[in-house]
Amino acid sequence: MNDRPEPSEKRQKICLQVATNVTEQKHNVTREIRGRNLGLCRGFRGCTVWLTGLSGAGKTTIAFELEAYLVSRGIPAYGLDGDNIRTGLNKNLGFTPPDREENIRRVGEVAKLFADSGVVAICSFVSPFTYDRKMARKIHEDSDLKFYEIFVNTPLSVCESRDVKGLYKKAREGAIEGFTGITQEYEEPTDPELIVSTDGFTVKESTQSVIDLLETEGIIPKTLKDVGRLPELFVKPEHKDALIHEAKSLLSLSITTVDVQWVQILAEGWAYPLKGFMREEEYLQTLHFNSILSHDGASRHNQSIPIVLPLSNEAKERLADQSSLALTYNNKLVAILRKPEFYHHRKEERVCRQFGTNHPDHPYIKMILESGDYLVGGNLEVLERIQWQDGLDEYRLTPNELRKKFREMNADAVFAFQLRNPIHNGHALLMQDTKRQLLERGFEKPVLLLHPLGGWTKDDDVPLPIRMAQHQAVLDSGVLKREDTVLAIFPSPMMYAGPTEVQWHAKARMNAGANFYIVGRDPAGMPHPNKQMYHDGNLYDGTHGSRVLKLAQGLDNLEILPFRVAAYDRSLACMAFFEPKRKENFEFISGTKMRTLAKTGSNPPIGFMEPKAWQILAEYYKSVVQN
Repeated sequence: MNDRPEPSEKRQKICLQVATNVTEQKHNVTREIRGRNLGLCRGFRGCTVWLTGLSGAGKTTIAFELEAYLVSRGIPAYGLDGDNIRTGLNKNLGFTPPDREENIRRVGEVAKLFADSGVVAICSFVSPFTYDRKMARKIHEDSDLKFYEIFVNTPLSVCESRDVKGLYKKAREGAIEGFTGITQEYEEPTDPELIVSTDGFTVKESTQSVIDLLETEGIIPKTLKDVGRLPELFVKPEHKDALIHEAKSLLSLSITTVDVQWVQILAEGWAYPLKGFMREEEYLQTLHFNSILSHDGASRHNQSIPIVLPLSNEAKERLADQSSLALTYNNKLVAILRKPEFYHHRKEERVCRQFGTNHPDHPYIKMILESGDYLVGGNLEVLERIQWQDGLDEYRLTPNELRKKFREMNADAVFAFQLRNPIHNGHALLMQDTKRQLLERGFEKPVLLLHPLGGWTKDDDVPLPIRMAQHQAVLDSGVLKREDTVLAIFPSPMMYAGPTEVQWHAKARMNAGANFYIVGRDPAGMPHPNKQMYHDGNLYDGTHGSRVLKLAQGLDNLEILPFRVAAYDRSLACMAFFEPKRKENFEFISGTKMRTLAKTGSNPPIGFMEPKAWQILAEYYKSVVQN
């Protein structure tokens, strides 16, 4: 007779052994320090979310959706899945009651360590016994850590109909003993922090109830909550007359066309969470960190470019002691600026940090250098929607209007394409290819936000009305499908600030509901005013914009899609993605070359641009030459 204990007996004996010569070692790093330095959200958020329920209830699906949500918002989180744990740490445990107890004990201890380090540990385990779950809770409570028991209450019939792993079938056939719900009882939680249903609900809907709980508990800062409707800075219609009446008693500051464009940006929510022109603290954060701290101090919002209001020394002296200012444009009231804060406009510091140069021939830098020596910040109350009466106002959709439009189109992915130039078939190829990739990833209704910049641009750029007519011709041709494209105008001025400005373009589209962003070569760039400065004659490296975007803080809800370079393929007589191995077959057609073709009455190669779109562009270039 062999007296050697069976493996399961041996495991039980080992589990009963208690180490007596062990002393807990205290960390040098406190939870408070971890909270200040771990992740993008300040504050200690370590806790354990324990998802329990039958096999197939949806525990792991919710756990991984929640993990992705938290990580995308800068909150460290990690999903501890039952199957994953049993392939490693607990691979020596079976499914007997003692082994199940030890499985949960080990997981509880591991989750406690994760939580103590500042991570949100998301545990998805059947954990059928009340005693085991209480043990896991006590492990956390003894260490003063939060523990949230989530009962994923999916009926047995639904779980069995899903049977993703085929386990229910095997259990019914007797191939698996002690299977919870079939041959072993599941003890339902009597007092969980939350009960979640997955039957008849989407993954996002089921996960949202867990997110709501964590927001209520302060694990997820309220500033990171997905904003259904962005706050706008327009006064309510019923208060409009009162604002006009008040403005008559206020000293006024006349603002420029570009200033009004920034008022529009702020009022419509593109720069959320800004509530007006930047005060000095917001300005400093923008210059030095390309981001601003949220109102509760828990996180940072990307804000790479200053949105400021310059004024002269004389205006500052005249307005310095005022509690509110009336902002006017062409002698008409635009907005009231509350509690103005005046500070020095250190132009050299601003332009060097924002543009990487202070060359006076850069068009936007020139505008800054010619502006006032002071800046004034403060909250805005804007009288009404900004209208430019140029026949294009219908395309100036606000972020909230765009979000609503995407919902009406049943979009499950929105990919934005920023442009300030005419569209050729290479652009169209890129957008078509992006849609293909999203469909292959499982999205059913990807929608393109075709979003030309509509604010101030330098003199030699193609004017907005010409670009919009050209874009419409591209849509009319069917190269881009109207049913899954939204053509709208982004009202921001163009600064030509390279990688710094690219972050602003992406952040604004994120506020408008985009979750994918196509970034091209040398976005927001321009030739260097001194063309001899660099070997390529450009102010910025053509690859830096896309590289910076992938690293930028506060753009976590946006996936950056790389721009594949397209050129005219002579061998195929169409635009195609550039292949270095066949570089002799490709021709890059620049804006300069297009202007030359139009000037001489020539056409570009067939397949470069839709004929009607080219005709609109050619007529514009001819008019410029004639003038």
